[in-house]
Amino acid sequence: MIYTAIVGTGNISHAHVEGLLAFPERCKIVALCDIYPEKAQAMKEKYHLDCEVFDDHQKMLDSGIQIDLVHVCTPPYVHCEIAVNSMNAGCNVLVEKPMATCLAECDKMLEAEKRNGVTMGCIAQNRFRNSIYKLKKTADSGLAGKICLAQIDSAWWRGHCYYDLWWRGTWEKEGGGPTLNHAVHHIDMLNWLEGRLPNTVMAMLTNVMHDNAEVEDLSLACLRYDDGSLAQVTSSVVHHGEEQGVVLQCADARISAPWSVKAEITQQNGFPKPEGNGELIKRLEDFYQGIPDLPYEGHTGEIDNVLTALEAGGRPMITGIDGRRTVEVITAIYMSGFGQRAVKLPIRETDEGYTFDGVLKNAIHFYEKTSSVENFADERITLGNYQ
Repeated sequence: MIYTAIVGTGNISHAHVEGLLAFPERCKIVALCDIYPEKAQAMKEKYHLDCEVFDDHQKMLDSGIQIDLVHVCTPPYVHCEIAVNSMNAGCNVLVEKPMATCLAECDKMLEAEKRNGVTMGCIAQNRFRNSIYKLKKTADSGLAGKICLAQIDSAWWRGHCYYDLWWRGTWEKEGGGPTLNHAVHHIDMLNWLEGRLPNTVMAMLTNVMHDNAEVEDLSLACLRYDDGSLAQVTSSVVHHGEEQGVVLQCADARISAPWSVKAEITQQNGFPKPEGNGELIKRLEDFYQGIPDLPYEGHTGEIDNVLTALEAGGRPMITGIDGRRTVEVITAIYMSGFGQRAVKLPIRETDEGYTFDGVLKNAIHFYEKTSSVENFADERITLGNYQ
């Protein structure tokens, strides 16, 4: 039995609770922690949990309760502190996205994992969506040829009041806008699909709809890889319809999530034949449809993977190294947008963007946050359109 605790009982923590409750023979929630303990208590009652409630994570760690795995579901600016303290207490950790607000914090977390001999996983639950998992398998098959252009649409919509919450929309507390907190999912997918990081990033940032937020609400980025191929990343909370997607324009075919396949074949004049490459399309369709569905999707799928890793003494699919790589690409997008310049990767310890202070020093304040609310009502949230 793996004894688990959840720190931070806001919206996303419900996905963690529901994922853990899917495996009652393997794990048990023994503690909930929130700086607003009444929220943790409400969660305990909603799910009929037999657990303790705390208002401070260090009190929880010092309580003497056996905790094997801590789920960190707080705002990003305290991910590092809570994760490091938990690992120093001998606990494994599973950290919500983004792993941290900067690369220096990521490295501090990785050092604590190694020093304490524990395991750290990072949430990137969309790798456990059938559409994304099967796209990865199909891309890796080589049937479509090498990736020439990856088109990444992290398109969300959030009302003006979304940024009224006290910690949202501030560089210091949230660490950024949709580039960090929404597109983190799709940038992880991109890194996973490509199997590498870009060498150069160019980006533009803006805020066009949310004058109660310091941060961007829209960014566009172009990424270049060593072989000359490109990726384009849209990070947005201004897109009506929330139509997220990944399109891979490969040498021989176009494949995407939501699933679609197209393949051209040339005429003698270089223009495509009207009927396309029907033979390749069929091969790709047959390959994709032949991939078995995952046993669990989303957070439940990733939690299953983490539990399995802990039970077997192995490593989870999505490690701290993966979380760091995603933060590195996001940092490059921000530093490029702040300075209106190309940014080279890797980002080094001597680069200004390596530390959170360096990010804050360069950050563009599109607006100043002058008022806020402490908490929102417990209402439905959207976690993306994946088919």
